[in-house]
Order: sequence, then structure tokens, then C-alpha cells
Amino acid sequence: MDVSTKLKLLCLLFLPFTGCFTTLNAQKKTHKTELQIENENPQVKTLKRKVAIARFTNETQYGKGIFYDKENDPMARQALDILSNKLVMSEKFLLLERSDLEKIIEESQKNGGDYTNVGADYLIVGSITEFGRKNLGDANLISRTKTQVAEAAVTIRMIDVKNGQIIYSEEAKGQAELKSKSTLGVGSSADFDATLSDKAISAAISKLTENIISNLMDRTWKAYFLTVDNGDYFISGGKSQGIEVGDEFLVKEKGRIVKNPQTGMSLELPGKQVARIKVTLSEGDNPQNEFSIVEFLQGSIDQENLDNYYIEEER
Repeated sequence: MDVSTKLKLLCLLFLPFTGCFTTLNAQKKTHKTELQIENENPQVKTLKRKVAIARFTNETQYGKGIFYDKENDPMARQALDILSNKLVMSEKFLLLERSDLEKIIEESQKNGGDYTNVGADYLIVGSITEFGRKNLGDANLISRTKTQVAEAAVTIRMIDVKNGQIIYSEEAKGQAELKSKSTLGVGSSADFDATLSDKAISAAISKLTENIISNLMDRTWKAYFLTVDNGDYFISGGKSQGIEVGDEFLVKEKGRIVKNPQTGMSLELPGKQVARIKVTLSEGDNPQNEFSIVEFLQGSIDQENLDNYYIEEER
């Protein structure tokens, strides 16, 4: 056996082991790459906006009998609960209660509490504008198909409470269906399914939720100075809004208020940056009692006119 043949045989014998080593090395390299990607793309910090759902109404004629109570419409309350749940689950907002606010205040007074209502940055107003159900059937010589369909349309408006302006409005439609089929009398059957109504409304609201979140997060987060005490500057906002020690923000002086002759509305001109601050302490566990203390890294402000300034996240 010549030398070249022996070399070929040795390569064949060690090829499986070489392949294993190559695979292990490839896995290690892949794992390392994933870690590098995770380190290179850290999770983006989110400062929570304060949002409240002012109302949700049912503007359709569905379910409105003689004893209908507009204040306790089950479909309207269901839509409000669905939207509230989806906004809370996004973990991007502080959702403030408005629909049962009187009950909260009443219970707070019974417990000797001093409930302070917190103002929202944005209000959401919504309504169910369309709702209906229908049954579709298809029958031939050997088979029969029946489909229950529920359809809903939901409209929402988002309002900037600072000036009462509608900043976003949209309508979405959702549908849910249940199908049954039988062949020669054998197959599935389905009675009236009341949950289709819920699913249709939820489907419509789901289409709106992502746009609501995107629209709100595109708007700059703001906070304000509360007071100055022994040289410490206190600002609004704390842990519940995502503020942490070490966070840095811009301080801007409010722009001049002018009246737009075209719309008749007052307009605040863009603010001018005057300072940069850093959070040194963040206290409180809810929007009612939380605050943060900051120090100035650059610039300064007039302590006697704190209302002339606002704090803004740096984008």
C-alpha cells in the first residue's frame, strides 16, 4: 500500500471526529454571537406616559331594550376593560382609573385615606359604532355548512389634555366566526355562541391598540419642577414612570404663547434648552406621592420661576 492510499484511509477514519469538533466549534461561535448581539442591543428604556380612558360607549342599537341603562351598558364596559387590559399589558403607560373614580374616592374616604386624583397627559375616548350578527349557510346534496358571524367596529379618539386637541383618531373593524359542517347527517353542530360578540369587539380593539401605543410613544415624555428645598431640586415623576437614579434629562424654558389666527387656538412655541440634569434620588411607589431629586450637570434655572421650565427626555 503506497503512502497516498494510507493518507486517504486516515482521513476517512478521522473525518467523523473532525466533523464533531467542527460542529461544536460552530455552536460555540454561534452562542458567542448571540451574546454579543444581546449586549450590543440592550433593551430600550421606556418612560411611562399617564393615560386615562375617559369613556367608552355603545352607539349601536344592539341589546338596547326597554330597560336599557346607558350608564351600565355591558358591551361598552366590556370594550373599556379590553382596551385597558391591552394598554396595561404593554407596560408602557400609567393607566389612570376614570370609569369607577367615584367608587375609589368613596372607599378612600371610608378608610380615612386622602385620595389625590392624578391628572393624565392624554385621554382616550372610544365607542362601539357598529355591531351585528348573521348566520350563513351552504347546503348541497350530501353536506351542509353553517357559519355564525359576529362583526364589530370600534372608534377611538386620543386627546392632549394640555390644549384639548384631538391628536389621533381611527376606526377598526373586527370579526369572529364559528363554522359547523355535516356530511350525510354526520358531523359537528353548533348552537348560538354568545362569546363571538366578545371576540369580535376584542379583534377590533386589537387592531387599534398597536397604533395607540405607537402614537403615544412618539410624543416626548415631560416632567416639571415641584420645588427647591435646601438646595435640592424636586421634580414630578418617579419609579412608577420608569425614572431611575442616574437618568439624565434636558431642562427647557417654556416658549412664548401665541394665538394662531387661522385656528383661533393658543400655540406654545418650542422651548429653549437651558440645562441638563441628573437624577440622584427617586422616591414614592405610585403617581400620587412619588418624586425625584436632581442635580444640575450643565446650565441653571431661576429658582423663583420654576413654572417657566419643563423637563424633557433626550431622544
